[in-house]
Amino acid sequence: MTLDAVLNQVDGDLESAVARLLELLRIPSISTDPAYKGDCDAAADWLVDDLQSIGFDVSKRPTPGHPMVVAHAEGEGPHVMFYGHYDVQPVDPLSLWNNPPFEPRLEDTDNGPVIRGRGSSDDKGQLMTFVEACRAWKVVHGALPAKISLFFEGEEESGSPSLVPFMQENADELKADIALICDTGLFGDSTPAIVTRLRGLLGEELTITGPSKDLHSGMYGGIARNPIRVLAKIIASLHDASGRIMVPDFYDGVEELPADIAQQWNDLGFDNSEFLGEVGLGVPAGEDGRTGLEMIWSRPTCEVNGISGGYQGDGFKTVLPSKASAKISFRLVPGQDPLKLRESFRAFVQAQLPEDCTVEFKGHGAGSASEMSTDHPAFEQARAALSDEWPNPATFVGCGGSIPIAGHFKDILGMDAMLIGFGKDDDQIHSPNEKYDLSSFHKGIRSWVRVLDAMSK
Repeated sequence: MTLDAVLNQVDGDLESAVARLLELLRIPSISTDPAYKGDCDAAADWLVDDLQSIGFDVSKRPTPGHPMVVAHAEGEGPHVMFYGHYDVQPVDPLSLWNNPPFEPRLEDTDNGPVIRGRGSSDDKGQLMTFVEACRAWKVVHGALPAKISLFFEGEEESGSPSLVPFMQENADELKADIALICDTGLFGDSTPAIVTRLRGLLGEELTITGPSKDLHSGMYGGIARNPIRVLAKIIASLHDASGRIMVPDFYDGVEELPADIAQQWNDLGFDNSEFLGEVGLGVPAGEDGRTGLEMIWSRPTCEVNGISGGYQGDGFKTVLPSKASAKISFRLVPGQDPLKLRESFRAFVQAQLPEDCTVEFKGHGAGSASEMSTDHPAFEQARAALSDEWPNPATFVGCGGSIPIAGHFKDILGMDAMLIGFGKDDDQIHSPNEKYDLSSFHKGIRSWVRVLDAMSK
């Protein structure tokens, strides 16, 4: 059978596929740090060379930031656009890595072999599952089962500043019947998931300035304003005792989860204690009266991601600092306007400033939430195909993360986007010792083979 032959090719070529992924993972394509600009360029070049070897018509496209990689291959049936990103997160703190983050390796663990290294799960390993599926189709049949375009970005982990302009300028070329995105995960360890809702993201950095210079705390303590104390009070005021976010108008447009969706999520058997126990916690800390899946899939959040100010070196220094800063992110749900929330947050901070303090703001991205309709036939085709590969039937789920490209496909190109990924909750993306299970990589490739086969029919 056509499908079986391609799946057998995937199985037989797995060792080589892993070797190719390890080669890509060795390139430290950290997009947010200008010091790695050349490495981002090298990762794009690597993808161009690899896709050319499969027979794609591929090119590296310049942007004001890191390049895009765009490729096309002709085929019968629907036109499918696949998106992934080749850039990765910074590796700090480096001391917590068991091995160098850009010296990836195949490693045995109690739960089976894993591919260890920065970008293994987010998103190079996921991206390569689709590339390897295309490779297997070409090896067996000399052609792909559909017309396929690939769109690889190099700035996803740094706010995608070049993405929207590029999509607008190249809209005619990038349009397809449906978009596929591999930047999400399984539900648990063996339930394939198709994400139909994503939270948006608003990032804010604020710096509060009090005195004109750092002061001796003995000479000035008590009489002089301490900006760390001001900042701490503002941060503490962001939530009330029930976990509700106190920024004015924050919940405008937020709707309750439909009853039928809530029931589907309840049927998944999510265990708060088990989920939190894997990271050394046990008690949910979000809004009172909400289920765990509501908290991470369908409710907005406000989190402090970093605080700085004063002396932070070894030992002790009795300094009253001139400045204190914090980085705060908001995960948003459908109905919330990130730009209006930015204004509300900044006004909320300004209203709490003492007379002798000033604040400066720096925005770090503002993306709306996305909600996909499952009316497109590809959603059910993919659900059935994934169910054939994995032990448990595929299900439609939400995702707590933010993948703005899904909304951009709809708003700019008029395309539905289907998010299918094979990561696991313990992959430690954005953290030291990131990994991607070998089974996720292997079955991910096989899954895309099945999905392409189903969609071609």
